[in-house]
Amino acid sequence: MTSPKGSKAPASPAGLASAGRKLWQSVTQEFDLEEYEKLLLLQACRCADHLDRLAEEAAAGSVTVTNHRGDEVANPAMIEGRQQSLTLARLLASLRLPSGEETGERRPQRRGASRGAYGLRGVV
Repeated sequence: MTSPKGSKAPASPAGLASAGRKLWQSVTQEFDLEEYEKLLLLQACRCADHLDRLAEEAAAGSVTVTNHRGDEVANPAMIEGRQQSLTLARLLASLRLPSGEETGERRPQRRGASRGAYGLRGVV
C-alpha cells in the first residue's frame, strides 16, 4: 500500500529519460511503494518518456502525412501520443496516489471494471 514517505527514496531505474526520472523522483520522494506499485510507476515513467519523444517527432513533422495509398491521414506520432497519454493516465490512476488535498493514508476508492465508459450495458 502506498503510504507517506518514511525512508530514503529509491534511485531512478536505469534507462529513464528526463520526464521519467522526474516522475519517479516526485512519487518516490513522497510515498513508500509496494513492489507492484513500483512496477506500475516504472511503466508510467516509461510512458512519460515515450510521450516526450513522440511530441518531438510530431512537432518536427506535419499534422498529417500521406499513407501508402496516397491518402492524407493523421501523423502516427500524434495518434500514438494520444494512446500513450491514455495509458499514462490509467497507470497513474491505478496507483491511487492521494491528491494534495488528502491527508494521511486515505486513498481514492477503487472502481471496478464494470463502471465508467467501459461498463457493461444491459441488453434490451
